Amino acid sequence: MTDFVIGPRAGVWLTFAMLSLTMALELTEPVERASQQLELSNTFTACQPVQRDRERVQEGPAPTTPKTFVNFSSCFTGSELTIRYNLLLFVVTDRGLLSELSFVEQPSDVTAVRDRALILNCQVEGVQPITITWRKDGWTLRGGHRVSLLNNGSLCIRNFQKKKENNESDSGEYDCTAQNRFGLLLSRKARVQVATLPRFHTHPQSMEVQLGGVARFQCQIYGVPRATITWELNRVPLNMDDTRYTLLPTGVLQITRVRQQDLGSYRCVAVNIANTRASQEASLSQSVWSPRADQEPVILSGPQNLTLTIHQTAILECIATGNPKPIVSWSRLDGRSIGVDGIQVLGTGNLMISDVTVHHSGVYVCAANKPGTRVRRTAQGRLVVQAPPEFVQWPQSVSKPAGSTAVFTCVAQGVPEPHLVWLKNGNILTTPNENIKLTHSNSMLIIKQITSSDEAIYQCIAKNSAGTNQASARLAVALSQELPEPPDDVRAAAVSQNAIRLSWREPALSVTEEIIGYVLHIRKAADSEGKEFQEAVSKTTFQHIFTNLDPSTAYSMYIKAYSPLGASPQSQLITATTAGEVPEPLIFFTRVLNSTAVQAFWEMPPGRGLIGGYKLYHRKVPSSGLVGPRVLPSSATSFTITLLEPSALYEIKMLAFNQHGDGNSTGRFVSLRDTTEKPAHRDAACDCKKSTESPLSGIVVGVHIGMACIIFCVLFLMLGYRRSLFGCKGIKESWTVPQAGHSMVQEGQNGHLEAERKDGAGKAIEMTELNGEAPSEDSGDPVQPSTQLQVVIEQPPTAQNP
Repeated sequence: MTDFVIGPRAGVWLTFAMLSLTMALELTEPVERASQQLELSNTFTACQPVQRDRERVQEGPAPTTPKTFVNFSSCFTGSELTIRYNLLLFVVTDRGLLSELSFVEQPSDVTAVRDRALILNCQVEGVQPITITWRKDGWTLRGGHRVSLLNNGSLCIRNFQKKKENNESDSGEYDCTAQNRFGLLLSRKARVQVATLPRFHTHPQSMEVQLGGVARFQCQIYGVPRATITWELNRVPLNMDDTRYTLLPTGVLQITRVRQQDLGSYRCVAVNIANTRASQEASLSQSVWSPRADQEPVILSGPQNLTLTIHQTAILECIATGNPKPIVSWSRLDGRSIGVDGIQVLGTGNLMISDVTVHHSGVYVCAANKPGTRVRRTAQGRLVVQAPPEFVQWPQSVSKPAGSTAVFTCVAQGVPEPHLVWLKNGNILTTPNENIKLTHSNSMLIIKQITSSDEAIYQCIAKNSAGTNQASARLAVALSQELPEPPDDVRAAAVSQNAIRLSWREPALSVTEEIIGYVLHIRKAADSEGKEFQEAVSKTTFQHIFTNLDPSTAYSMYIKAYSPLGASPQSQLITATTAGEVPEPLIFFTRVLNSTAVQAFWEMPPGRGLIGGYKLYHRKVPSSGLVGPRVLPSSATSFTITLLEPSALYEIKMLAFNQHGDGNSTGRFVSLRDTTEKPAHRDAACDCKKSTESPLSGIVVGVHIGMACIIFCVLFLMLGYRRSLFGCKGIKESWTVPQAGHSMVQEGQNGHLEAERKDGAGKAIEMTELNGEAPSEDSGDPVQPSTQLQVVIEQPPTAQNP
């Protein structure tokens, strides 16, 4: 028996380009033959199940021979369809269409009540006859007066026992197996526990509080199933309609704004299907200490570390007291937002997250803030959300000729990371032989040199601490002479950086009628044992484009044609390489050197593609024509553009290129208007040249010049002072410029040297005086010799009238 298979591609949805696929297989012999089912779904709308019609046709007087028509109908509104690789093997017999061996209902975890009956379900479908057996903790169960197998395959245990005569219990892990001629299928394990309610692990404790304060009681009890907790005050159930009472599922009772009627004896009551228990009593009394007017916030109970499974409810406790009443707030330690969906506050500060997901995992911080101040107290707890395994890609049933290779892929995700185990007819593949190999963390099962002994049902079991999941597929060995010929003239060529076109020759019409589709296989050429991806196309398609490929990567491809009996041998293996990527946009900078030169400098761009060189363009704004390109080697990191027009605005563009083409260009605008040299203002006494030295050297030279000036001034003042004293003693001739006119210098009462000079015309000469600070007459200090320096400059005599 062989089957048509649509192979997987990493659990993704593939494009199935066809307008319709309708096929009728007319089987006139009363023997079993294989057909196939393609589960189709429209890209935008859900698909109805594929219809399978069966007709009986009366042909003349001859005995009626059953004819079965298998209709592969499509349900789509456009030309693009997606198909999911969820193959079901169907067997066509003279009695109708039957599915591959699979579970309709598997046993699940359950809690049993002692001395009551328990039923574990196990229902399967497939080709009859099917034998169902049950196991407990890995051992086969035999029927008896207390344990029996029902007609539908379920297990019935009468009078469930916690402990039997041999000190054993009916509690444990149960699973069922279903077997027919094609193989054996193992169900998931169901954990069966007996209902119990032991004594309390923690009893409530008495406490004293101030009226208007906060009280908290807690009790803990571990029952199977989990017990429901209620509270009583003085043996009377509390009225939970009072908003001052908050009851957490963990058994915690919080009372805010305590009143006189809240004082008394409290106890908790636990109830489940096994029993009812009451805890010890604890009293709530009023404290004799008077409350302080100002009390820092105190967190009475903060959040605890929690480990939950997705879709459960997380409750993080936070209750605080203080005067004034503190404000309770929540945040995540990683700074992420807590969100609003499914978030609710219980009581005065408890955080409840409904329907948790793995994104809710993290450290949560409860803060009690004193109003009007920055005083706060914090407490934190970690929430870990686990997710049971879910399959991203399922193993697919295949039909292979003897001597070929079969590959089963199983990819699962979950938190924590699931562990994969493979079964063959219910037995673990722990020690693969020479022709069986497990790779990629057991996600890929490879069976080489297939023989009839490899024909079986293979199961992939994914396990983690949150649960288990399983998927199965069957390997059938087909006779190669009944299979179609492999596709011919296979060619491949790169379309872009991420796509390759694969094409093949259209077979003759007689061959096409036997073919129902093609499956294209592709993998990276450098990884011969890596994951192989597959895409399915219709029988009328003779070329296909693989997308989402890596750039500059070689891929190996081959094709198989499928008939109702199975797959053909693989076609010629062909290799093609995707186009490479051009370099990323270049990031460069500019620096104006002078009014006619600009330097561009850059670094090698990161990321994709090798660099073959650089191209540089420039233009004067607003001109539209670019000057260039100037091609630079890949080792270059800068270039200077010269002979530019002063006071102009330029745009500079650069790009990197390689053998695959030019990358995107980037541009910068550079203005030379502010860098144009202006004529220097020259003094007649000196011809100063523009310094080309660096700013640091200019500062050093300036410091030295300043120091020299200071020293010169000090010496000048000292020498001038000495000469002033010498001139006061009568050597006044050396301080004046000899003139023909009369000159007289007098020392005034204020200590200044006053000079008067008149020429023949009686005009006063010009005098320039360098004044220092002199003591005042009314200062009371003795008059000291003046340290002022006077320089007298006489005007030239004017010509007198004859």
